[in-house]
Amino acid sequence: MIDLFYAPTPNGWKISIMLEECGLPYTLHKMQLGRGDQHKPDYLKLNPNGRMPAIVDREPPGGGAPVTVFESGAILMYLAEKTGRFMPADMRGRYEVIQWLMWQMGGLGPMLGQNGHFLLYAPEKLPYAIDRYGREARRLYGVLDRRLGESEYLATDYSIADMACFPWIMTHKAQGLSLDDFPNVKRWYALLRARPLLQKGVALGKDASNPQPPSDPEARRILFGVTAPPHTQR
Repeated sequence: MIDLFYAPTPNGWKISIMLEECGLPYTLHKMQLGRGDQHKPDYLKLNPNGRMPAIVDREPPGGGAPVTVFESGAILMYLAEKTGRFMPADMRGRYEVIQWLMWQMGGLGPMLGQNGHFLLYAPEKLPYAIDRYGREARRLYGVLDRRLGESEYLATDYSIADMACFPWIMTHKAQGLSLDDFPNVKRWYALLRARPLLQKGVALGKDASNPQPPSDPEARRILFGVTAPPHTQR
């Protein structure tokens, strides 16, 4: 059994999609990010970075003590290795997947996150930041579109790289982007949306009790502020 510490955001959806696609049993621990669940001492023992998601696998491969993994990309790789699914075992196929997963982790996710923040949620409109991250978002969509013009999926077959990117492309309207401008991304997006288990993963915990981002000013301060555990604050 896997414990999933989760909120319905792109990084959380990556893991719920993978768990559903693999058919792995899990227990959901729904986190209220606007209330600071990610900064509580018990959770920081699982993820010292104070972000979600994280998992605890109580039945790891080979047995032994439970295995804790944080960072969504690392979790996807762990689950792929545990199940032998959605990442090839051969070296070439494996790194075809890993490189696109790292592209999402280092580029697509962070840049779209910044674009969305400055475009929608920052307390003041900063034209330089809006322009900077908006241009980078469009550039990254262009990279994705060129790749998907060469291949049905990001790698040869449907993989954890697709699962990592899809939840961020779900935010395209909020990002001020149209899939009509990126026809290969639009084709791939429709292909993945047709997967029932992907849709089940996206629907997990998606309700009004945990809005993203919250409307309450204090919740927004907790979510967007720089918050550190008391013993590390200066």
